[in-house]
Amino acid sequence: MSDASIALNRFGLGGKADAPAPADPRRALIDQMARFDARPGAIAALPATPVIAAAVADYLEELRMVQRELRQERRAGDAMPDGDAANPARQVRQANRQQGRDFYMTAAGARAQAAVASDTPFVERLVHFWSNHFAVSADKQTMVGLAGAFEFDAIRPHVLGKFRDMLHAVERHPAMLLYLDQAQSVGPGSVAGQAAARRGGPQRVGLNENLAREILELHTLGVRTGYTQADVTEFARAMTGWSVAGITRGPAARFAGLEGKPGSFVFAGRIHEPGTRTILGKSYTQQGERQAAAVLDDLAVHPATAKHIAVKLARHFAGDEPPASLVGKLEAAFLKSGGDLPTVYRVLIEAPETWVAQPVKFRTPWEWSIAAMRALGTREIPGEAVLGLMNQLGQPVWRPGSPAGFDDIAASWAGPDAVMRRVEAAERMAARTRDTIDARARAAVLFPGALSATTQQSIARAESASQGVALMLVAPEFMRR
Repeated sequence: MSDASIALNRFGLGGKADAPAPADPRRALIDQMARFDARPGAIAALPATPVIAAAVADYLEELRMVQRELRQERRAGDAMPDGDAANPARQVRQANRQQGRDFYMTAAGARAQAAVASDTPFVERLVHFWSNHFAVSADKQTMVGLAGAFEFDAIRPHVLGKFRDMLHAVERHPAMLLYLDQAQSVGPGSVAGQAAARRGGPQRVGLNENLAREILELHTLGVRTGYTQADVTEFARAMTGWSVAGITRGPAARFAGLEGKPGSFVFAGRIHEPGTRTILGKSYTQQGERQAAAVLDDLAVHPATAKHIAVKLARHFAGDEPPASLVGKLEAAFLKSGGDLPTVYRVLIEAPETWVAQPVKFRTPWEWSIAAMRALGTREIPGEAVLGLMNQLGQPVWRPGSPAGFDDIAASWAGPDAVMRRVEAAERMAARTRDTIDARARAAVLFPGALSATTQQSIARAESASQGVALMLVAPEFMRR
């Protein structure tokens, strides 16, 4: 790979026919940071988090009312609806699923549209990196519409800021609080917890450690970095009270007395566990919301966090087994700058380890798809088509399957079946070009100074222009970066 091709493909999201190769690849990458648009048109046109959250809140309220009416009818001995199809609660759920899917589908299309059209693809790649680092999943019914809004409202505005600011935005967003059940967490010693204990009966309120654990294990320090189960529990106690207005339901919400615009972050003092917390050997005497915020502030600049982020960035840009030298440089930059992300990115750009000529990464399905659309000059990108393609290729949008996000190593994406699916997708994409693209000329633009003789020969021998395009999309140069 030439330096120009590395800038376009390893750092960026793939070349475009109407974009010349950068004369100074390193400078071109740095300059992108000044031009990045956090809310490009495709994303700015979408409903923001409060609108989606209000729709979810309306659904939950309608469902509650319907269920109450059904209970009243049941107690009165009235005839119940005949079959699931006539059940009003089921109808409400179906309508909400469709609305959530509409939000999800349009957001996925906008995400692809922004990436394909972007003239700052290095920063767009970083948005995708951080969105996967702070992974949420659209699998939950209350989450399906919020997954895209999470990336657009919590990640994009902070991708060129301080890690601390992104961390706070992520952990306060309703998608994260709902995904990891933080909104259901009640301190045993809180006003609400003590009231529940006095009432007795089935234990339906209590401490939930999901978010606290994932913050320590995935978002900041990383696994096996010295924290204990006691630290997780103490952090979970500190985080009690962090909740979401309008969407949270169940005993926790009833006890908390949540108020505010649907989807907004709220601190519910009635469910917060009082007292001083000791986490990683440090005492936090702050009370209320500020207690967990102080813990996040310290985690954001912790040496283990610097190492964890450095390893993930190095793996993403320099290979599945990242060079220790690059990890050390990124770690030092993170610590010295207090987690200033542009400072870390500049070190990444300047490091010789990220400019080795040999391809170091196998493109994920998302990366390959976006690169293919950029290569072909795709302009109309329906959300439904994006979802269908990504489901076929095995990386469904915002559905990673776990809070750890999608894997970032070749072993997860380079199997024979996965590659064959790309071949099939490439053939369909090529067919839609209707022989209008000269693959030999296009490949030279997409991979300046980096096309092997074998790939050039393969494309030249294609029986049609469309077949040449398909061969280009599955060539080794296109599969790897």
